[in-house]
Formats: sequence, structure tokens, C-alpha cells
Amino acid sequence: MQGFVFQSTKSSLIEPGSSARIGELASGLGCKSVLLVSDPGVAAAGLLKPGLDGLKQAGIAVTMFTDVEADPPEHVVLAGVERALGAKVDGVVSIGGGSSMDTAKLIALLAIGRERLADVYGVGLAKGPRLPLILAPTTAGTGSEVTPISIVTTGENEKKGVVSPILLPDWAVLDADLTLGLPAPVTAATGIDAMVHAIEAYTSKRLKNPVSDCLAREALRLLGGNIRRVCADGKDRQARQAMLLGSMLAGMAFANAPVAAVHALAYPVGARFHVPHGLSNSLVLPGVLKFNALVAEELYAEVADVLLPGGTGGVRTRTAFLIEYLAALPGDLGLPTRLRDVGISHNQLPQLAEDAMKQQRLLINNPRDVRLQDVIAIYSEAL
Repeated sequence: MQGFVFQSTKSSLIEPGSSARIGELASGLGCKSVLLVSDPGVAAAGLLKPGLDGLKQAGIAVTMFTDVEADPPEHVVLAGVERALGAKVDGVVSIGGGSSMDTAKLIALLAIGRERLADVYGVGLAKGPRLPLILAPTTAGTGSEVTPISIVTTGENEKKGVVSPILLPDWAVLDADLTLGLPAPVTAATGIDAMVHAIEAYTSKRLKNPVSDCLAREALRLLGGNIRRVCADGKDRQARQAMLLGSMLAGMAFANAPVAAVHALAYPVGARFHVPHGLSNSLVLPGVLKFNALVAEELYAEVADVLLPGGTGGVRTRTAFLIEYLAALPGDLGLPTRLRDVGISHNQLPQLAEDAMKQQRLLINNPRDVRLQDVIAIYSEAL
């Protein structure tokens, strides 16, 4: 076995109702004044109240920043940094989805004042230090609470990543109560996003490792076993907690065995057409799996054994069942299934393909080499 590096969030609190303990955790990190990062929807839904009450009880001053947008653009990140600097906070907390958590990571890094956002895009360029950081997800999908990655929309239609272990938070807080009101379509899209994280980590060409493999398998067991259940009954706390745990494990897996072509093809769909990230992934997933099956069918068959236990047949048969299952799942959960369903036409595919090919940090992890014409063919099949 080759040597490898595995990194993740230092501590995790996994329990329904645990967001009420954020103040206790922040106090333990020495915080006296924190910036609370979220988005308008989460704030309007009242999901910040348990965390705010806990911070107040702990005697910690709170400055609010609830201006996060989906696929956060640079100006939102920089506005959050200015808010943190103006309030002279000594810690950052985020209660929200992946966009809020990604924003909070960068605010915690940049509010120290030693680095500029423009200088840290890429892998390993952000050195830190950063402010104490606590992340509590309100969706079971991105796994951002345990990844060293923040994705930012730069310019009009392009996304860039900041990747550095300094972005790993001090605490991940997984509270199923924060997800109970999530609509079924959002639950479905974010859940499939997490499944993609696990699948791509398990088949990652460049940094696949046995720890990520174990986490990915357990993530898929939890996610696949509960996604229909939570979409049918959004108030099922046990299933919601299982989905959050599955999402976190998938995040830990792909943070160390990076995602690949599914995400590379999904990013332009999200950036140019403002399609939610999880839905973008689900739209291109079947085509990428078919493309990769030529070289990855043994691994896909192992994934099939987790998601479809009791399956029979050889490697090729089980891989075909997996692709069929994942192609049908979005429609079964009420999601759009074709690129045309989200407003994309044939004429727009070449530009999407060019954008996808810029995601070389992801494509180098794909089990099969991807060329421009391959991307166009996958998009065409998904149209």
C-alpha cells in the first residue's frame, strides 16, 4: 500500500438539537465576539435562533452577515471580510448551506489580514492563520463542514477553488433539526450531491486511499438507504440525522480523494445557468458514469453492491444496474432529469464544454482521461 495523507475537521458534534451548543463551543475556542455567516433564507426560516441563543447565553457578542448568495461571488466574500474587520470579531460561525460555509471559511482566513483572496486561488496557497471557525450545515449535501475547500464564483461564469487544510474548521456541528423544514426537491438535490462526492472519491484516480474508501462506502449506505425516506417525510429526524452523517462522511472522503469529471461538468451548468449545484451534478452523473465505465467498472460494481445490496451478475451487469439506478433516482425524487429542463439548448453545449475543460484540478482525478469532444458528447447525451 502506498503512503497517503488524510486530513479532516478536528472535532465534530453529531446530535439533533446540537446547534444550541454553538455558544459553548465558541467559548471553548476563546471567542468573545463572532461573525455569524448565513443567507437570507436560512435567517428567515428561524434556523439561526438556537445558535444565537446559545451564543448569547455564553456571553459572546454576535455580528450578523446574512448576505450570502448561492455560488458566492467574490464581492460577497469580501463584504463579509469587511464586516468581520469592522466588528473586530475573534471568531466565525456559519449556520447554513455549502455557500454560507464556504464563505465563512474564507472570511475566517482573510479577516486576519495577512492574505488576499486573489492570491489564494488554487491548491495549498492559503497558509493562514485564520480565526476560530465553527460550521453547522442546514443541508445534507456539500460536506463543506469537513472539507478544506471553498468555491467562489469569479467574473461572470467561472468558479475557482481555494484548497488548503487551513480552511478545515475547528468544529463541525451536525444538527438534524436544522434540516427538518428543507423542501423535498432541495433534500433530493443535496442528497444526490453527497452521493456523487462518495462515488467520485471511491473512484478518484489520483489520491484514492483506503480511509476515504471506507468513508465513501458508509456514506453511500447511509445516503442511499435514507434519501427516499427523507424526501417522503421531511420531518423524520432519524433519517435526517443519517443523511447529515452520510454527507459528512462523503465530505471527509472527497476532501482526501478528490472529485472529478462529474463536478467538472456540473460547475459550468451552475455558473452559467444558476442551476443548484446538486441538481447540476445529478444531470451529468449518468453520462459521466457511462463514459468512465470502460475503465472503472470494477469499482462501480463495488459501489453497486453498497447502493443495491443483493444484486447478482458480473461486474458489467452490476455496473449497468448502478447507472440505471442513478439515472432514474432524480426523476423518482421529482427533480429535472435533462439539461433542456433547466433551459440549456444544443447551441450552448460547446461553451459549457470549454468551461468544463478549464477544471483541470478536477479532471486529473477522473478514472478515464477526458477530452473536449468527450465532454460535448456527455452533455449531448444529457440534453
